[in-house]
Amino acid sequence: MNGANAPAPLISIPEAPAPEGVAEWFTGEGGARLREALFPPPAAARGSVILSPGRSEPIEKYFEVVRDLTSRGFVALVHDWHGQGLSARMLKDPLAGHAHDWKSFLGDYRRMIAAFEARLPRPWIAVGHSMGGGLTALALAEGEDRFAAAVLSAPMLGLNLGRVTPRAAGALAGFMRLIGRGGEYAAPAIDPFDESFDGNILTHDARRYELFKAQLRACPELRISGPTFGWLLFALKLCARVRRSRRIDRLPIPLVIALAGQERLCDNPAAAAVAARAPHGRSFEIPGAFHEILMETDERRAQFWAAFDAVADRVAPRQAGRS
Repeated sequence: MNGANAPAPLISIPEAPAPEGVAEWFTGEGGARLREALFPPPAAARGSVILSPGRSEPIEKYFEVVRDLTSRGFVALVHDWHGQGLSARMLKDPLAGHAHDWKSFLGDYRRMIAAFEARLPRPWIAVGHSMGGGLTALALAEGEDRFAAAVLSAPMLGLNLGRVTPRAAGALAGFMRLIGRGGEYAAPAIDPFDESFDGNILTHDARRYELFKAQLRACPELRISGPTFGWLLFALKLCARVRRSRRIDRLPIPLVIALAGQERLCDNPAAAAVAARAPHGRSFEIPGAFHEILMETDERRAQFWAAFDAVADRVAPRQAGRS
């Protein structure tokens, strides 16, 4: 195994070249080899953004978002969660979207920040999408106090389970794990190569959708399929943990949550309730947006970035002469 901070690859293709930066391996909880990447701004930094992708999303998918951040003067630190991207997978089936528990993810998160902390100018802003947004909120709820603000995109603070209640889903997932079947898929598994833009519930932007497919074709090892019962149990426990946290009620930093108007995966009311509890929290809906707000059409993405800029200008003012 490579040691901490050994060089790691970034998958660069002509349609989506890698931004200027460095990717490195670091050692996560239990010795897992995980990947993170640091991207500097073109001029003096006004601060740093720790960017946490959602379930199944590798660093490469966020190259455009990285450029959005570095063009604003921020150092951007992005990472592959354990079990996805080029980080170590958890099961023999490399396509299974699995998870063990929220504690190991938060341990990885802290180790990830520690590996680059000396290279992250303050102040720090946390940005997270979906599962990454849920884990960012959980980190804050568990006492992470180094951030000046958090801006979350469609965070996983509740799951849209249709007619199934969280209690019933949790009971089934817990039973499956108890009998040793937690690594089985909780829903029919579909290889990402077999999915198409038509009928997707993630984005209305065909170009960005196909761009990610091109990245996966260039490096099939980045693929992840459906979630397992173990992942489902982890997700439900994460949501419940944030919901019960009293630290959210006294969170001293701005917490902004962007909600997708056409959300099909996460529970918007649950996320809005978390924002409403925070003293400096607010949520807002982006009309017509599917779940992946940061991969949506330009006009929908612009609404997220307007909210981000309003917060960033408060906690990390732009330097004189920077637009």
